[in-house]
Amino acid sequence: MNTIESCVTIPSEHTQNVFGQFDKHIKKIERTLGVTMVLRNDVLKVIGTEEQVKKAEEVFSQLMELSKRGNIISEQNVDYALSLSFSNQVNKIVELDQDIVCHTINGKPVKAKTLGQKQYLNLIQDKMIVFGVGPAGTGKTYLAMAKAITAFKNNEVNRIILTRPAIEAGEKLGFLPGDLQSKVDPYLRPLYDALYEIMGAESFLKNMEKGLIEVAPLAYMRGRTLDNSFIILDEAQNTTPAQMKMFLTRIGFGSKAVITGDLSQKDLAPNVKSGLDEALKVLGNIDEIGICRLTSQDVVRHPLVQKIVSAYDAYEEAGRQHSKRGHASQQNRSNEKR
Repeated sequence: MNTIESCVTIPSEHTQNVFGQFDKHIKKIERTLGVTMVLRNDVLKVIGTEEQVKKAEEVFSQLMELSKRGNIISEQNVDYALSLSFSNQVNKIVELDQDIVCHTINGKPVKAKTLGQKQYLNLIQDKMIVFGVGPAGTGKTYLAMAKAITAFKNNEVNRIILTRPAIEAGEKLGFLPGDLQSKVDPYLRPLYDALYEIMGAESFLKNMEKGLIEVAPLAYMRGRTLDNSFIILDEAQNTTPAQMKMFLTRIGFGSKAVITGDLSQKDLAPNVKSGLDEALKVLGNIDEIGICRLTSQDVVRHPLVQKIVSAYDAYEEAGRQHSKRGHASQQNRSNEKR
């Protein structure tokens, strides 16, 4: 293939941001796309095949646009731009920067960082009940919390109710010190952390004392009707079918519910069916219910987390394929004996 050169002019004030510390962002683009990038003064020379150069220019221009909008370019931004470049969608990255859900107590904007997250937020806006399903680090709980706090501040709902099934992940509740609330608080800690970051500890505690924000185990929801509330059920993969049905039938007028879960991290007993699994099959065709399936591409934690999630996905898929082949082989032997 013929090698070509292309030149891109870069405003000097954005060079450090887009290139990254020790040029790590540019080096990643070079390795991934197979190009060579050389900066001379304010001109970046891109060398490679026509297709490689085109992709590199698209990725670079989108990162530059994010920088011009005041964003600090992270490794996650670079990784996501590169992944989208292979499906010719890299130009959609700037769209993610348009809609800010809210700001944290420190003034940091909360917004979608991937197309999957943008779809998730749009569904929460448009649907009464939304299922957000995906691996760890995809922002399922955090973004739902941001939408809940925004709705509460805008007087769209009167209360925020956050709940989780108190299922132990290898430890037993009875061995934890303190009363029942002390025992279940560790399971609700991720919800508290998100509330503190977005709302602030003082505002959260004040609203909690008034009963306007409630954080409780799922078992406390039984027998209640929840009107004019924003309800988040977290770690829903650990609900039983009966618990999930109980929760969904609590939702009253003027309420919105978001159910989040990771089907690959169930802590239920091996013979117990997940209520989230069943709900996705039973409720998939109801118009008022939205289902968003996030993937490893939507992971916005450290890039290593994305690699871990992808590695586990590949391992589990290989296990399923091996199991299928073993079952088919056994079936063939059984047929031959007949």
